[in-house]
Formats: sequence, C-alpha cells, structure tokens
Amino acid sequence: MFIAMNRFMVKKGSEAEFEKVWSSRDSHLEKMPGFVEFHLLRGPEAEDHTLYSSHTLWQSREAFDSWTKSEEFRKAHANAGSPATTSLYLAHPKFEGFEIRQTITRARAA
Repeated sequence: MFIAMNRFMVKKGSEAEFEKVWSSRDSHLEKMPGFVEFHLLRGPEAEDHTLYSSHTLWQSREAFDSWTKSEEFRKAHANAGSPATTSLYLAHPKFEGFEIRQTITRARAA
C-alpha cells in the first residue's frame, strides 16, 4: 500500500474557499486502478494559516505513479496552478509519499 499526501498552508480566512475548491472538483480518482480512498484533512491553526492535507491511499506506488501520468490526473489538476487557487496558500503545497510497512486494525466483534 502507498499513501500520497500534499500539505497546504491555507491563508487565514481562506479555509471555506479552499474546502469549496476541493468539494466541487471532479477528482476522477474512482476511475483509477489501484485507488483505495481519499481524505481531505484539516489540521492545526497557526497565526497566519491553517494546515490541510490531501491524503490518498493506493494499492501500490506503481498505481499512484500511473495516476500521476494519466489523463484523469491532468483533468483533476487543470486549475491547480491558477491564481484563484494559489492565492489561497502561503506557500506551494508540499508532497509526501509513504510506503506502508505496518498496519494495525481494530478487530471486529464476533
């Protein structure tokens, strides 16, 4: 399994607009082989920003890499660098990718 994350430092007062951009876009993720799930995470607030992270879970690093080279990826990110979206951030989003080495899940009741 592979986790792909992007961290966003969203300017104070821009949180609602940032969340609207994410909730209204067509991600095309569900069409991709190897895609498992997506989460948009809201984190701690600082004086000048609120930390957000997009978090996708993939069956493998290869599945994620295929996504980044796909037409669906280009469609989903068509407006990512536009002034309307970049004005919401303090800095460029930071990508972090992780291969899962251990997973612990809650046991289901019998």
